[in-house]
Amino acid sequence: MTTPFPFTAVVGQDDLRLALLLNAVSPSVGGVLVRGEKGTAKSTAVRALTTLLPEVSVVPGCRFSCDPASPDPGCPDGPHEGGGGGASRPARMVELPVGASEDRLVGALDIERALAEGVKAFEPGLLAAAHRGILYVDEVNLLHDHLVDLLLDAAAMGASYVEREGVSVRHAARFLLVGTMNPEEGELRPQLLDRFGLTVEVSASREPEKRVEVVRRRLAYDDDPAGFAARWADEEAAVRQRIVAARELLPSVRLGDGALRQIAATCAAFEVDGMRADIVMARTATALAAWGGRTEVLAEDVRQAALLALPHRRRRNPFDAPGLDEDKLDETLEESSGDDGPDPDGDGGGPGGGGGQPEPDEGPAGDGAGAQPEGGEGEPAPGGAGEQSPAPAAEPFRTKVLSVPGIGEGAAGRRSRARTEHGRTTGARRPQGALTKLHLAATVRAAAPHQRARGRSGRGLVVRRDDLRQATREGREGNLVLFVVDASGSMAARQRMGAVKGAVLSLLLDAYQRRDKVGLVTFRGSAADVALPPTSSVDAAAARLESLPTGGRTPLAAGLLKAHDVLRVERLRDPARRALVVVVTDGRATGGPEPVALASRAARLFAAEGVASVVVDCESGPVRLGLAGRLAGELGGTAVTLDELRADSIAGLVKDVQRRAA
Repeated sequence: MTTPFPFTAVVGQDDLRLALLLNAVSPSVGGVLVRGEKGTAKSTAVRALTTLLPEVSVVPGCRFSCDPASPDPGCPDGPHEGGGGGASRPARMVELPVGASEDRLVGALDIERALAEGVKAFEPGLLAAAHRGILYVDEVNLLHDHLVDLLLDAAAMGASYVEREGVSVRHAARFLLVGTMNPEEGELRPQLLDRFGLTVEVSASREPEKRVEVVRRRLAYDDDPAGFAARWADEEAAVRQRIVAARELLPSVRLGDGALRQIAATCAAFEVDGMRADIVMARTATALAAWGGRTEVLAEDVRQAALLALPHRRRRNPFDAPGLDEDKLDETLEESSGDDGPDPDGDGGGPGGGGGQPEPDEGPAGDGAGAQPEGGEGEPAPGGAGEQSPAPAAEPFRTKVLSVPGIGEGAAGRRSRARTEHGRTTGARRPQGALTKLHLAATVRAAAPHQRARGRSGRGLVVRRDDLRQATREGREGNLVLFVVDASGSMAARQRMGAVKGAVLSLLLDAYQRRDKVGLVTFRGSAADVALPPTSSVDAAAARLESLPTGGRTPLAAGLLKAHDVLRVERLRDPARRALVVVVTDGRATGGPEPVALASRAARLFAAEGVASVVVDCESGPVRLGLAGRLAGELGGTAVTLDELRADSIAGLVKDVQRRAA
């Protein structure tokens, strides 16, 4: 067995260590979400926590870790007699792989025995193994939606339910949920984000001394894991004893009315949704007091609890950076501290509690807005750079649903039709491997003609393995939405480029909600660039879009060819994920030799391969050339204007897409 890295030997990451320890003291805090760049010891710290947790007492032989003092009355291995003796074992940390199946998570029911014998033959899953321990999800932001839903249900109810065609099994599933993620790979759904009690941001230290110590300790551990752990054994034992003492002190900690008012005022001031934040802050502040050996919650406990419990609950959309204004937090705590009400001190003036920090001067954006290119929408003179500073994006809006025609088999999502494990039942087939979704009617029809030959004598149906039928279902998949954005001089008019960025930002928001991967190709001057390779992080795409410069000629062909190369590589990585190419342009082509003919040939490559595409026509003004519509025809796709892209427009985009699909 591999010796775990000692928890006390992790260098730095004070907030992460504190958040994990508080959950060890009081599991009701609700778990920890660890956000940070790669290589920052996120997983190492989480795995090391298990060595500090006190042992748990379980009913001997129970696969569901029932507590002998109060066994679960509905335990599938029960009933157990309460108050009996138990066996002690170390607390478990169970890892949930990102690619796990539903049966692996919740457990599997033997459908054949259930139908033929009426026996609930149940094989427990990871939720049962994690009961009264830790459930750890690495890269939790990449977890499939259907697993997230099951995880949410179990975390909310403290129990897991497995149902197959009227046969159900229930068992207790109370666990400490710990997740790690790299925000560059995509964000979490708000429902799951709110389920984590605390969140911490971790990053590598920029101090050379700390970095040297990290390398030194890691190399020492690799050379002699057991010897390295032994050197930290005394500190580990001291922390373990402190956790035990804090747990014993926890019921005696008093959360006074003053601290409760500060908690409520803080949650109200930062406009967090719902009441879960208040409850989590109260539990965290109480755990902090117990960890500090105190029986009274202090203002400093409330402040620390806010820093851990509120940042991830303040995100209003996926492009908002998590965080907390500490000046505003201190001001709120002082105003709600009790005696004299709000502090009349006028220091700082201005925004007060309404807006927090003074609003930054929007001068840079506004100053740039005055720098109009000569000729408005006309292009700069050939050979001139003509580069403009980035234009701010217009306000995003709700877009129409753009989808890929046909039925795919890609990763679960919410955009295009696909054959999936979840959705409406459309038919039945013989199972390939383990049966996961029984089609009962088809199974009965397959077994019925053979009952006499099988010697059926009672009322039960004699079912064999060959009779079982798997339900085929149709749901939705996530796609690769590849944006090809024209950043040339013809798009450089400030008001126009702001509208274009607002439209792309709106489509990015839609991609986030539909669980798509996104990529960004831009073209201007004489070449095209992959501004963002395909990724699940729409935040990264929005950041690249915001800083996108404009100017120069319009190498439309280069942009299309670059997008074609991106799709070719991505098909090798993920053949099942279908692509939707969104070209944002006015349709002009002026860069390179024979620009119009070359762009036309590049567009036909997409049509020949059946790639779904949409051209967002950015042409404006009283005289329109219709070049974007011509490009859409050569791509084999659909053209829409910026106005038609809005969900509330009366344009017939949806009918057009449906017509093409048919």
